[in-house]
Amino acid sequence: MERIIIHVDMDAFYASVEARDDPSLRGKPLIIGAMPDERGVVSTCSYEAREFGVHSAMNIKEAYKLCPDGVFIRPDFEKYRRVSDQIHEIWDSYSTASENIALDEAYLDVTETAGSLDKAVEFAYDIKRRVADEVGLTCSVGVSYCKAAAKTASEEMKPDGLFVIPSPEDFVDLVIDRGVRSLPSVGKRTAEKLRGIGVETVRDLLDRESEVASMLGKHGAALVRLAHGIDDRDVVPYRPENAKSVSREITFQANVSDFDFLKDVLLLLSFSVENRARRHGLRGSGVVLKITYSNMESITRSRMTASSDIAFNVYRETSDMLNTIERRPVRLIGAGIYNTSGSKTRQTTLDEIAELGSGRMLMEAALEDLQERYGIDLSDEAAGGYRIESLHGTVEYMRTHRPRAA
Repeated sequence: MERIIIHVDMDAFYASVEARDDPSLRGKPLIIGAMPDERGVVSTCSYEAREFGVHSAMNIKEAYKLCPDGVFIRPDFEKYRRVSDQIHEIWDSYSTASENIALDEAYLDVTETAGSLDKAVEFAYDIKRRVADEVGLTCSVGVSYCKAAAKTASEEMKPDGLFVIPSPEDFVDLVIDRGVRSLPSVGKRTAEKLRGIGVETVRDLLDRESEVASMLGKHGAALVRLAHGIDDRDVVPYRPENAKSVSREITFQANVSDFDFLKDVLLLLSFSVENRARRHGLRGSGVVLKITYSNMESITRSRMTASSDIAFNVYRETSDMLNTIERRPVRLIGAGIYNTSGSKTRQTTLDEIAELGSGRMLMEAALEDLQERYGIDLSDEAAGGYRIESLHGTVEYMRTHRPRAA
């Protein structure tokens, strides 16, 4: 049986959730992300804001210049995750396998559940109806024979659209005179390389198949196949245990030169990394520290380790690595683990059990000291697993209320 794939993509997800919950925002240019006077980027924006040229990942100050009368809203990720759980529950009920690309996007393999393209189209209409009725939002849906064509189809009639690409021939007919960026796997950098050999459109790519394959190697060969409408990738459900790393990072609203303060931030990031890793049953054999200086230069430091206590391990190693780097104003700091595996893959040794107990005591003492020095109560963050959204606010409070040295 020929595969049948559905690609579902919510329309301006974060902005649509905010407008759903506050009807006074409907029809206004909503920009979800940092505030105009802060550092940060646009997470997403409404279609009304896009008419001004605003788009996701744009610097927030540039977005303000383009749309000074826009409504700027901080993202509420916990709310978006709750809504995401609702929509994914609907989507999953139609497929044998679903590959979640983001909170608001997924591929669904409906080959067996639908059995035919016509039935899959019925599924698509039903998905749109249920998302609208049960969640109060709109989505765009593409139905096709492969993942790449399904994604192209979902983008064809946005917002609130439904489009079908029945065959490879239909896919080629649709995109052949479009720019190469219309192919799902072609990014800005690849497009620039292709432009260098005179490839601007999909037709150009098909006319210069050998040159593309020679220049880009395996990626080039895959692009040639895709330009012919061929995409054999399976829908692969995401499994947390397959993640290769777990990390958290914080961007400061003003550069930080106080490295003792950076260690305080690493303490909180360490708990956040631990919570995320334990939630998915993961442990790591390596620890990584990431620093971005005020001039946007980024460095990473990493080392292998064998401790069982994730938070203590991350804090100890990243703090030690922080001591080895050049002391310059810092814009961003991050911490994490890598080479992850399931936490039940081996039995904990007696030495590790001893270290686990002493490490946990040291971490709890360090946390109590931090709370006392800054005059803050982190019990809510602790209950929520040191969620990164609340950590941003906590860290900014700490940055602006740092105790003076005795």
